[in-house]
Amino acid sequence: MAMNYVHQQEVNGSVDHSNCLIAPSGGAFACMVNSEIGAVLAVMRRNVRWGVHYASDDEQIEHSLITSFKELRKKIFSWQNRWHSIDPVLYLQPFLDVIKSDETGAPITGVALSSVYKILNLQILDSKTVNVDNALHLIVDAVTSCRFEVTDPASEEVVLMKILQVLLACMKNKASVSLNNHHVCSIVNTCFRIVHQASSKSELLQRISRHTMHELVRCIFSHLPDLDHKRPDISNEKSSSSKLEESVATQSHTLEEKQYVDGYASAKSDSHVLETRQGKDGTLTSDSTMMEPYGIPAMVEIFHFFCSLLNVMENIDIIPRSNPIAYHEDVPLFALGLINSAIELGGSSFGNHPKLLALIQEELFYNLIQFGLSMSPLILSTVCSIVLNLYHHLRTKLKLQFEAFVSSVLLRTAQSKYGASYQQQEVAMEALIDFCRQPMFVPELYANYDCDISCTNVFEDLANLLSRSAFPVNSPLSAMNILALDGLIALVQGMADRVSHESLGSGEASQELGEYKQFWTLRCNDYCDPHQWVPFVHHMKNIKKKLMIGVDHFNRDPKKGLEYLQGMKLLPEKLDPKSVALFFRYTIGLEKNLIGDFLGSHDEFCVQVLHEFARIFDFRDMHLDTALRIFLETFRLPGESQKIQRVLEAFAESYYEQSPNILVNKDAALLLSYSLIMLNTDQHNAQVKKKMSEEDFIRNNRKINGGNDLPREFLSELYHSICENEIRMVPDQGGAIGLLTQSHWIGLTHKAKQTSPFIISGSGSQLDYDMFSILSGPAIAAISVVFDHAEQEDVLQLCIDGYLAIAKLSASYGLGEVLDDLVISLCKFTTLLHPSLSEKLIMYFGDDTKAKMATVAVFTIANRYSDHIRSGWRNILDCILSLHKLGVLPSRLATDATDELESSNDNDQVKKLGTNSLSSPAPAAAPSRKSSGFMGRFSLLLSLDADEPAPQPSEEQLAARQRTIQTIQNCHIDSIFAESKFLQAESLTQLVRALVMSAGRPLKGNNSAEDEETAAFCLELLIAITLNNRDRIMLLWQNVYEYIASVVQSTVMPCTLVEKAVFGLLRICQRLLPYKENLTDELLKSLQLVLKLDARVADAYCEQITQEVMHLVKANAMQIRSHMGWRTIISLLSITARHPEASEAGFETLSYIMSEGVHLSPANYVLCVNAARQFAESRVGHVERSVKSLDLMADSIGCLVKWFHQTKEAAGEEAAMKMAEDILEMWMRLVQALRKVCLDHREEVRNHAILQLQRCLTGVDGIRIPTELWLQCFNLIIFTLVEDLPAMAQQHSPKELRSIEGSIVLSLKLLSKTFLQSLPDISQDQSFCQLWVKVLNCLEKHMNIRFRGKRSEKIHELVPELLKNTLLVMKTSGILTPSDPVAGDSFWQLTWLHVKNIAPALQSEVFPTEELEKHGKTGCSPMPDGNVHVSQNETAA
Repeated sequence: MAMNYVHQQEVNGSVDHSNCLIAPSGGAFACMVNSEIGAVLAVMRRNVRWGVHYASDDEQIEHSLITSFKELRKKIFSWQNRWHSIDPVLYLQPFLDVIKSDETGAPITGVALSSVYKILNLQILDSKTVNVDNALHLIVDAVTSCRFEVTDPASEEVVLMKILQVLLACMKNKASVSLNNHHVCSIVNTCFRIVHQASSKSELLQRISRHTMHELVRCIFSHLPDLDHKRPDISNEKSSSSKLEESVATQSHTLEEKQYVDGYASAKSDSHVLETRQGKDGTLTSDSTMMEPYGIPAMVEIFHFFCSLLNVMENIDIIPRSNPIAYHEDVPLFALGLINSAIELGGSSFGNHPKLLALIQEELFYNLIQFGLSMSPLILSTVCSIVLNLYHHLRTKLKLQFEAFVSSVLLRTAQSKYGASYQQQEVAMEALIDFCRQPMFVPELYANYDCDISCTNVFEDLANLLSRSAFPVNSPLSAMNILALDGLIALVQGMADRVSHESLGSGEASQELGEYKQFWTLRCNDYCDPHQWVPFVHHMKNIKKKLMIGVDHFNRDPKKGLEYLQGMKLLPEKLDPKSVALFFRYTIGLEKNLIGDFLGSHDEFCVQVLHEFARIFDFRDMHLDTALRIFLETFRLPGESQKIQRVLEAFAESYYEQSPNILVNKDAALLLSYSLIMLNTDQHNAQVKKKMSEEDFIRNNRKINGGNDLPREFLSELYHSICENEIRMVPDQGGAIGLLTQSHWIGLTHKAKQTSPFIISGSGSQLDYDMFSILSGPAIAAISVVFDHAEQEDVLQLCIDGYLAIAKLSASYGLGEVLDDLVISLCKFTTLLHPSLSEKLIMYFGDDTKAKMATVAVFTIANRYSDHIRSGWRNILDCILSLHKLGVLPSRLATDATDELESSNDNDQVKKLGTNSLSSPAPAAAPSRKSSGFMGRFSLLLSLDADEPAPQPSEEQLAARQRTIQTIQNCHIDSIFAESKFLQAESLTQLVRALVMSAGRPLKGNNSAEDEETAAFCLELLIAITLNNRDRIMLLWQNVYEYIASVVQSTVMPCTLVEKAVFGLLRICQRLLPYKENLTDELLKSLQLVLKLDARVADAYCEQITQEVMHLVKANAMQIRSHMGWRTIISLLSITARHPEASEAGFETLSYIMSEGVHLSPANYVLCVNAARQFAESRVGHVERSVKSLDLMADSIGCLVKWFHQTKEAAGEEAAMKMAEDILEMWMRLVQALRKVCLDHREEVRNHAILQLQRCLTGVDGIRIPTELWLQCFNLIIFTLVEDLPAMAQQHSPKELRSIEGSIVLSLKLLSKTFLQSLPDISQDQSFCQLWVKVLNCLEKHMNIRFRGKRSEKIHELVPELLKNTLLVMKTSGILTPSDPVAGDSFWQLTWLHVKNIAPALQSEVFPTEELEKHGKTGCSPMPDGNVHVSQNETAA
């Protein structure tokens, strides 16, 4: 019953205590203290030992412990509200006496501890309480030296838990700041002992004790950031933590009456004692710093103690085949957890206290690396957590330590070839990924290690490891593969997140080094300013790249290696010992055997290098064995004694110069160094059976210090140092990652003091270009392999995220080749490049998550980063073509930005023909109206067979198709082409070339329907891109034109492809002519391709082509100025003159050009006239069109008159003359064209042509036509016309004679009027008489003309009338006047000679007898302006 009561009290007390957060009033507190007194007394009275003792004479004697409680009861209620002024010792002492008493049992001690715990939690004690520091000291002393009788295990565990509670409450109390360093260490020591005692007790005690220990560490080290970093550390050289270690090791508590066994000690006694060890000589209590309020000294001691718990690894062989449970990992795991808690709470403040920082830099990190190489995944995970915390808080202080951990532990363990288990590899990989996810870890890794000539390329090693580990080897994807992939993507995603469009660094190109400058210990001026350190690390990386090539050469042939380095300006042109020594000292990766052989050589230069090499080391204030370890860590000591002698001489000389201390000369240093080498061989060579003792070693080194002995303690310390830690004589070769020895660690910590500062990268992306250049290739390969093997959607999405991040970086840094590789890799996964496409593919594609994700990713990249894609366009277009064949593309894929500007009223028909929907192939062009015969019927049969109804798709197929279409809509493929106007020039050019290649070169008659459909689709895209890039047309034009030309020239039958080509070309010209005046001729010249169409093709599309040309002319007539341009346009129109369907549009276009002369110009005048003549001559259409054509030709004479007047405004006489000549030439071409139509077989056309010719010949008052041209006109045009018409009459039927008779009448009138019109000009020419005779002969001939034997009355009446009119005009003009004959036949006589043959009575009518008599002459007189000479031939005529 008593035990039940005790346990109930403890449980109740525990609950009550934890809930007491508000300080009670004075009276209430007195009641609480009284209650606790009663509880203790009640438990004591139930024990027979504590009952009343009866002495003689019935005298009752009470025990002093009970008496003290009763005395306290008398006082507590009198204190009331004065508790802060009451010394807490007065009401705590009775409870503490019970705790310390070895006479009390576990139940009594437990209740007393509960009472103290309750008082501590009531917040009565604080920094203002009187004598609170002494009270806390007494509590700690009492609890840490607690004594009690063990009655049963359960009671013992309760007491131990209460001890933990009270000690933790002391640390959490507000007044805990008054505790001194000694008491804090005692608290930690006591709790730690309980932790280890608990290992053999209940699970509850184990958990509570460990939890309490962690809480204590948190309480203590959370105080670290508040401490002044200038507060001095503990001064004594030997840390008090050694005493903590001794205390734990010896376990000073005893167990009475029962045997108690824990993990460390066993003893036999009645009482269980937990007390702080004071030390044999009391150094702990006498140390003044330990008596000060707790701070850095206590933390150093505690932290060192935790680190010392890890030394268990020193006696454990770390081999791959060792049993993971070969040692008790509980202690190091617990210690690691405590260390992690301390670092989490202390954070960066550790760096402000040199002794704490030194513990981390040296002892802790060495042990972390050793434990990291253990076979326990749990320990490795804990170690990695600690290192991650250290990186976060203290990376600037731990540069080389981090390099060693990442290289020796993480990168090594993550690879299976070093014997690590799969679980270890997984833990190491997870740790690496955790590091990679730190925002600046990767750039800092690269800047601090890969760009430092004395460090390994950690980033490169990490990138290679992740990319290799992501590859599945002959098996499905493992968790390790996905982990590695996660790390890779974390790297590229971090870079992508840092990309800044404001300052995109493209790295610094590798520059040739100038003259040799010593760079081995070069430092940046300011490692905090990116403007300084970024160029610096670029420079050092450039050096390092070349240096590593030199290292490779050196390892194969030292002589050639040094020559190569000289050639690269990394060593001086003339080698000096200092530079070679620096090369050996600071360059990583050198074969250490070769360095040793070089330094041990007897060659004079090598000896000089050796001495310079030894002087580089800083041996100041360093023990001899440490200096020797550091020195021998950099090369392999040669085996020959002479070489060893030379090497040690150089070492001894350097060491003595820097650290003479005990040694009196360099010979003493040499002898002792040699002795240490021999001792090392003796102790650590398995072949040496009899080992040297300490006495032997001391005896061997007598009288070596200048004839005197060295201090025994000095030699003893050297002996134990060598015995415990071997000097590695055969270090790892070539900088390979290996197991970290103590000697190597000593060298590393020494090197860390001299290394360059750790660079904090900040948030910039200055080095990302260089890192991405290293990472991109392996990353793309690894991601592609994983994507190929993966099935889970989350893994696929991870790969896609990686692809997009790489694409973003490639575009940002202008790495087009990387982006192309990425696109090519992704396109393979779309399944769209499969050679055989069918409806089944849509089924598979609709349900294939991988293919859909890859497709969306490809087109996302194509939309976002199209500026930087080059060869990748071909693959993207192959995917688009596959989607086109499946019929799942958007209906208006090739929409160009100018489509909405077109007038629907004007271009409806053109759109139907030229801009068919791209989602499905355009229907084949209708066969020519002329196609017939066997082949035509055969084609019809084939088409009928092809039109058989296809089977209806199932619901499943429809659903799959709908899913596919939805995916394609999410790709926004149309944006690629619609936004092509924003593409960079190079990318745009590559896109166009890819389209041309995808379309393929057309072959005459050999194209399959599928190939033709593909080519037509590509052609539409090509045209859309061209129209969208009208401002950069010259970039594309050559490729576009050449492809369209190849289509046009190779097509012999109407088809969709040639239709797209022709109308696409016309659309390009329509759109671009208004904006590109400088390209007008080039564009119009391209239309000559239409003239090269095969006749069958041209016939099929002639009407539509003409419609397009009409729209082009109407919209752009003002822009067409050159003769060549107009020649192309007019040629296209001329062709239509005889085409039944196209002639109407062609004539309308020509009328638009020629009407009112608005668009006529010297450049197109002759072309238009000839075209109009062709339309006039054409019998296609009604006669009215021919008449209108003639009107157009005749109306154009007004333009010639206008232009002739403008010649006066021409600059310069020569230019004016040239313009006049051109106009006369045009007039001549006009009348010639009309002359040709004058012989048309249609009467109405023929007669109208003669009238219009007459109009053009007589309506030229504004143009001064020279005599020569008039004569030419008569000879070539008028006379031939007048002569040809009668000849034409002989070929026609009698019915047509009358119509020709009318035409002859009109032609004779034309002759007469033209003659009279030109008379003023030609009458003065010497050949006028000849011309006049021809006119008379012509009239005479027509006077006698007969049609089928009958004379034409109309002509017979007309000729005399015309002649009379002409003679009257000539008379009036003074050209024909009577005169005397002179020198033979005269003009007068000649005229009347011919006239008499035509109409004899005309002379009397024109020249009555009165007039002749008045003149008195009958001959021909000279004209007023001169004589008319008539040649003999003319007279004869």
